[in-house]
Amino acid sequence: MSVNEEQKRVYRNEAEQWRAERDQFFGEHYASPLSDDVMAVFPGLSYFDIDERLVFRVVMKGPPEPTIGIDASTGSYSEYPIAGVIDVPFAEGVVSLVALRGEEDGEAFIPFRDATSGDQSYGAGRYVSVEIGSDGTCVVDFNRAINPYCAYDPDFSCPLPPRQNWLDHPIAAGERDFVPPA
Repeated sequence: MSVNEEQKRVYRNEAEQWRAERDQFFGEHYASPLSDDVMAVFPGLSYFDIDERLVFRVVMKGPPEPTIGIDASTGSYSEYPIAGVIDVPFAEGVVSLVALRGEEDGEAFIPFRDATSGDQSYGAGRYVSVEIGSDGTCVVDFNRAINPYCAYDPDFSCPLPPRQNWLDHPIAAGERDFVPPA
């Protein structure tokens, strides 16, 4: 097995483990956004196939502004701190995405919509975490794109993707739209 094949195998195993842990959290944890009734029959989340081409190592540029105004799923509007801007070199072309600061220092995430939104993935968009390395590089792994909690419970208030994070092309990676079990 070549080094490249071994790296792909290791990456896929890690991605599958991450998905299994996420499914376990949703199906069993007291902080799951699912109702008790849905948790009782929860079959697991639905995911796109893993695509190693949708993992990017990039450098985050400084924020153009300190904050950005964003609508929330519940109709409210808030200012969110911007972590920076990331130029993602998709096969369709480079797209500049705004990353928001997470709740903890050193955390960031990108709320985004793409051509799968409302069809194969949650209509309001998804989030992808940004791993910020000590050397300033960032890893953006769209295979770990997740639905916001408002996709599972409309009582959650979730920031919606800002217009500049709406992509014209599909990101067929990460979580698919959640359809509650019957």
